Amino acid sequence: MTDLLSRRKMMQELLSVGTVAFVGPAKGLLAQLRRDGRPTGLETGEMNRIDQAFRRKYQIPASSIAMSRNGQIVYEHAGGMADKQQAVQAEEASLFRIASVTKPITSVAIFMLVEQGKLNLNDKVFGPSGVLGTKYGRGPYKQYVTDVTVDSLLTHTSGGWPNDSTDPMFSHDSWDYQKLIEWTIANLPLTYPPGQHWAYSNFGYCVLGRVIEAVTGQPYATWVQANVLAPCGITKMQIAANKENQRASNEVVYYGQFGENPYNMNVTRMDSHGGWIATPTDLVKFLNHVAGAPGIQALLRPATIKMMTTPAAAYDENAQAKYARGWMVRNNGAGNWWHNGSLPGSTTIMVRTATGMCWAGLTNTRSQPANEINASLDQMIWNMARCVPEWGA
Repeated sequence: MTDLLSRRKMMQELLSVGTVAFVGPAKGLLAQLRRDGRPTGLETGEMNRIDQAFRRKYQIPASSIAMSRNGQIVYEHAGGMADKQQAVQAEEASLFRIASVTKPITSVAIFMLVEQGKLNLNDKVFGPSGVLGTKYGRGPYKQYVTDVTVDSLLTHTSGGWPNDSTDPMFSHDSWDYQKLIEWTIANLPLTYPPGQHWAYSNFGYCVLGRVIEAVTGQPYATWVQANVLAPCGITKMQIAANKENQRASNEVVYYGQFGENPYNMNVTRMDSHGGWIATPTDLVKFLNHVAGAPGIQALLRPATIKMMTTPAAAYDENAQAKYARGWMVRNNGAGNWWHNGSLPGSTTIMVRTATGMCWAGLTNTRSQPANEINASLDQMIWNMARCVPEWGA
């Protein structure tokens, strides 16, 4: 009986010390209580509360977040409603549209083909000597079209086709790639020589998808699934369907705000610039494999990584963060890499930090102004990561 009471007293003291340690500077006990680098119960609770507050502020039905540290998943959480009408709760396995977080995936696919000697960044894209040849019109081409290279598409420096009211990817929804690309290069002239002016271009990454198809002889999604995603252990990612009743198994419902309709656009046609659906864990696995992590082989060589994360020469040289080739980067690629995504019904982000952490966050709505919720999603996940001091986020 005496031994039992002594053990009880010892446990009470330990728990009392633990309560103090969670709010104070002592880290030794935290290290003992932490499992595989994951947050403690109190830290997880605080992270989840931050996520809940974010959902309330922006009226987000569901969000899903995953994080890794040194190649190991340390946090996964899905909260809210995947389908409000059917009262379906979001799960960690729920699939979300990732919007322009697609672009880094397409960039990695291009660089894998470059490493294989099947493509060169300086290759022309259109015209008799281009990768796509005369498939999308035989000419005469408008000014600068035959000067567009693979690299100018990667860096958003094609000289035109910007993401504004003229963006062809959000028009002519009934057209296939063939008709849309032919019409665009014939009717939307480039205003700058390729390589000299930066303007974010969804259409440019749509064309890169067709470049991948021309070089590999396979549909874009098929080749990427087999050669980029499968080596990362990702099996569920696929291109989104357009209508709510066409959703994939376990895919969330998307909700528009301010009159937006998430099901009134051709998302399937956005395949290589904004068309994938995924879980945040899928995206974190991808991030861990791009340049490698402890125990994880890299998809790309170090020299290729350096090229991919070198800022575009035409990007604002005074900006603290710059666009490279499919990624926003800091410190000329030596710092954080990331990309966010935004569509009616979707706000997304994927981040690889300079300290070895990777994370992704996905939601099933978008508020206005879109840049506000984009920035808030980014800051929210940083705040969550900083709930665990040992992570050094």
